[in-house]
Amino acid sequence: MRTLSRSSLMLRAGAALLALVVGACTASPATRDGAMIPGPTNDPAPATRGHEQVAVFAGGCFWGLQAVFEHVKGVQQVWAGYAGGSADTASYYRVSDGDTGHAESVKIVYDPAQVSYGTLLKVFFSVAHDPTQLDRQGPDHGTQYRSEIFTTSAQQAEVARAYIAQLEAARVYPAPIVTKVEPLPAFYMAEGYHQDYYRTHPNDPYIVYNDAPKVAALRKLMPALYQTETALAQAQQR
Repeated sequence: MRTLSRSSLMLRAGAALLALVVGACTASPATRDGAMIPGPTNDPAPATRGHEQVAVFAGGCFWGLQAVFEHVKGVQQVWAGYAGGSADTASYYRVSDGDTGHAESVKIVYDPAQVSYGTLLKVFFSVAHDPTQLDRQGPDHGTQYRSEIFTTSAQQAEVARAYIAQLEAARVYPAPIVTKVEPLPAFYMAEGYHQDYYRTHPNDPYIVYNDAPKVAALRKLMPALYQTETALAQAQQR
């Protein structure tokens, strides 16, 4: 898919509907029965103190990732974009070819006094995507849809790797975790029409079948962590 033309949207919607019919789901297999995965045992305060911290995750189409994390209390801003490749290929047209090294990603700005990095990882590994799917998420296939954590500090890398080891040791999932952990080379903003796609296109079949259930799962499984869109707008104004 090179552009978000009517035909490409129809293809995405058709693939999403097929995934629904055959029983596929892009949320974590550990949460499909309504159970919640354990939180990380290693979740220290950030080494570099400050009001805002940044996390960057990749796990399938960035529309769904952005939708989920915008509803996490303590998150102040989420942008859809590209990470893992170079600046000259950081566009939807090129990234969709699957050969740029980029992954569709989200950059999350959050207040560590309200939500920890480990808690964001818990959301990432539970309701935001399925960390056992290699180079795909539900109906979307290709390296640009891989599961990856792009770290911005040595501490983030330590916490992420320790959490993956913890989840694997507990056999939380029926298959191995394939999530990569690598330092963030750079984050490039996606085109404007991708930003807040969940909020601006709530009736798009792709959103209805793939992303709305993730937001609903966050609200059901982590009610104390869930924030409304009004709360997010207020956080952005501070």
